Amino acid sequence: MGDVVGESKVDFGARATLHKWPSLANQRQPDRESYQVSEGTLDECISAFMQKPAKTRHLYEIHTMAQPPLVTDVLSPEHVIELSRLREFL
Repeated sequence: MGDVVGESKVDFGARATLHKWPSLANQRQPDRESYQVSEGTLDECISAFMQKPAKTRHLYEIHTMAQPPLVTDVLSPEHVIELSRLREFL
């Protein structure tokens, strides 16, 4: 495996929450706050996110403790999808 995987450890057991943005016509409402829809480990939240229909995933994000350099405290949908792919190798 490459050096990035060997040097970058992600704690998928870290506490995390899955949040959803209020939406109108499948668009985020930026004047509103996101709200928590589930709580668990980072791994569980990634799995819950990936079970959402692809066309609505842009309305979700995961909040967790930052784990530089791969994990930020708020994970965008694109970031969650990338971590989902990476967790198979980490």
